[in-house]
Amino acid sequence: MSLVVTEEFLEQVERLEMLIENNVAGRFGGNHKSKTFGSSCEFADFRDYIPGDDIQKIDWNAFARFKKLYLRLYLDERQVHTKIYIDVSKSMSFGRGKKDEQAIKLAAAFAYLSVSQMDRVSIYLIRGGQVETLIENMLGKESYLNYIGALNDVVFDGDDARISEAILPTSVGYGDGLSIIISDFLTDSDFFAALDHLASKKRDILCIQVLSKEELDPRVRGKMHFFDSEDSGKVYRKNINKEIIRAYMRALEFVTNRIDGYAHAVGGEYALVSAQEPLGDIFFDKLISKGVFK
Repeated sequence: MSLVVTEEFLEQVERLEMLIENNVAGRFGGNHKSKTFGSSCEFADFRDYIPGDDIQKIDWNAFARFKKLYLRLYLDERQVHTKIYIDVSKSMSFGRGKKDEQAIKLAAAFAYLSVSQMDRVSIYLIRGGQVETLIENMLGKESYLNYIGALNDVVFDGDDARISEAILPTSVGYGDGLSIIISDFLTDSDFFAALDHLASKKRDILCIQVLSKEELDPRVRGKMHFFDSEDSGKVYRKNINKEIIRAYMRALEFVTNRIDGYAHAVGGEYALVSAQEPLGDIFFDKLISKGVFK
């Protein structure tokens, strides 16, 4: 996998954050203050003043210098903690659309949006039935720039992601933020128990299913050999015709609807994205316009 988190990409994410801030008034939109900041004396960062903010926290020295209102932000013990889980199974490397690169981009973008609101961020890898810590308790943009490059070193070579088996034994926190699972969810293993567990811990939940162009709209025809990307011993020989394609599309619809329905049943959110979809389209067409972020 080529380098994904580059200087050019980070500039793109910064522009995305500015667009979201100008269009959304909730999480990631510049009005995220109920849990993140309190009255402790530890200074954290500045952000733009928003009408309704406590004017006592305006930094008048900054106003004198920049002729713009900024708020001084202080850390609070109840700070929001965004936790991002990335499925690093071999199936995430399938297709020319590069699902693995899209997963890295999404994780980096969500992490940036979170640290911009002074949320803590941790990024984990789901490898088989285990959760591996990649980045833990990242806070602030300086910390983000220091550590986010670790995403470039992620190798998508794991066995089938057993999401529930991996997440359930770990500490997920209680009511202190957003849990994001980025996966193709093309697994026979249970992931419903993980969503139940996160919901029971009062976590906000977002499931992002990343599929390749070939998986969303298969164009193959004729006699084909298929190899299981996570089990080289499994080989399938099929004559691909219109009936097979139609059956596949019905199965795909069932799978995506099942994830969507269960995520909403436990109070979470779901988005299906293409591996080739631009980040801006994902956030505005798939997340903001559908009310995932309000």
